[in-house]
Order: sequence, then structure tokens, then C-alpha cells
Amino acid sequence: QPQLKESGGGTVQAGGSLRLSCAASGLTFNRYALGWFRQAPSKEREWIAAITWSGGSRFYADSVKGRFTISRDNAQNTVYLDLNNLTPDDTAVYICAAEGPHNLILTHPPREYDYWGQGTQVTVSS
Repeated sequence: QPQLKESGGGTVQAGGSLRLSCAASGLTFNRYALGWFRQAPSKEREWIAAITWSGGSRFYADSVKGRFTISRDNAQNTVYLDLNNLTPDDTAVYICAAEGPHNLILTHPPREYDYWGQGTQVTVSS
């Protein structure tokens, strides 16, 4: 059974940084595109970043472009999200997701995902 497990969340002051990790198991990791979402209290889930199976293409929501960086290590079955210049508006549960299996060259981020993690809380204090 495929599983995704996020880690690295915590509380940080505004302007600070965090690195989130998402470790995958039970799937052929290098055949999946990976994405990060976040959900703040009383708000809908928001897609924020995605990366193709090879890492060759990355996509970002406007709300995080220039501040967040998605990357992956296929040898470690792990996808990362580096969060920089955080603001209180970034406070949310951050969730990773996998879409596949395939080795397609994507020109846009996946619209639907097949597997989801439970999330890790990020809290940014002012």
C-alpha cells in the first residue's frame, strides 16, 4: 500500500525558513509526479507546487513563487519543499501528494493526485 509521510513542520517567526520532507513507500517513486498542497483553518485546500518524475520541470502557485522551492531525491524516495521568507499567511497544514504512475513530460502541474499524506503543521508567528 503506497504511503506518503510528511515531516519538518513546526513554528517559525515571520521571515524564517523551514524544509519540509515527504518520504514515500510502497510505490515506484520515479514514476510519480509529486505535489505539495496546504490547508489553512476555514480555507480550502490550495495547491502550491509540483515536480515531474525526473525533477526536470517544477511548477508553483503565484502565492509562493520565488519563496518556496520544490525538489526531489529519487534515490531516497523523498520530495522536499523549502519554505523561505515565511509570513503568517503561510500558516497551514502542508500535505504532499503523488500522481502516477507514468513517465510523461508534463507542461502543466497534475490536476488530480492518486495518493496523499496526512500533512505536517507549519505555524508562522508575527
